[in-house]
Amino acid sequence: MSRIGKKQIIIPEGVIVEIDDNNRVSVKGSKGELEIYIRPEIKVEKKENEIVVAPDKETKRTSSLWGLSRTLVANMIEGVTNGYEKKLEIQGVGYRANMEGEDLVLLMGFSHPVKMEKVEGIKFEVQKNIITVSGINKELVGQIAAKIRKVRPPEPYKGKGIRYVGEYVRRKSGKKAAGTE
Repeated sequence: MSRIGKKQIIIPEGVIVEIDDNNRVSVKGSKGELEIYIRPEIKVEKKENEIVVAPDKETKRTSSLWGLSRTLVANMIEGVTNGYEKKLEIQGVGYRANMEGEDLVLLMGFSHPVKMEKVEGIKFEVQKNIITVSGINKELVGQIAAKIRKVRPPEPYKGKGIRYVGEYVRRKSGKKAAGTE
């Protein structure tokens, strides 16, 4: 029995949810439109101003898909009403980010600048050393933020690199501290 799957999803005002016979759920809101196909083992029903997700029959596979399906639909509704954003922080001397039109250009100490091209549905913003990735699709926002972080992940000795705002990087002591024993 899925604890997450049992919860109903309340549809806020201004959001239109359509469910067709092929288990295709489309959500329209003030920020945009998203759609997803739910597995046939899971039933999605709209009742007045809420959505109920339930399995056809309970097996181990359907109970794992049940909670996942409910969360995906809830994330879509949250995305079209409020949107999602991830903030990344650049630390290190000479490391910086710029905008070239709609594209993000990272200068991270390589012999060349790293260019992240604009992805449909994602918006980049740069303020000093903070990069903001925003959009309505939670999965896509997280994936693009992870791609940006992967360009120069924070290293454990000096802490230089790209990290999420609020991320703690565990520091290691260098050669000097290790040799004084």
